[in-house]
Amino acid sequence: MKTELVTTLKRQATRLLSDLRDSGEPVLITEHGKAAAYLVDVDSYEFMQRRMQILEGIARGERAILEGRTFSQAEAKEKMRKWLV
Repeated sequence: MKTELVTTLKRQATRLLSDLRDSGEPVLITEHGKAAAYLVDVDSYEFMQRRMQILEGIARGERAILEGRTFSQAEAKEKMRKWLV
C-alpha cells in the first residue's frame, strides 16, 4: 500500500487521484507521522459499503438466533404473506 503525507495530498491531489485511478491501490494518508485517512477509488469504496451491509445483516441474523427471535418456516410464510402474493 502506498503512503503519502497530508501535505503531498494538499499539493498534488490531482496526481494522487490519477495514480489511484490507474493502480486501484489505496493510499494511506499520514499526518504528523500517524495514519489519518485512506484514499480509495469510488468502486472500491462502494464495494466495501455493500459488503458491510451484507455482513451487518448476517450479524443481525446471528443475534436474533442467539436471542431466540426466530420463526418456523410456516410462521415466516404467514407473516410475509402480504409480500408473497
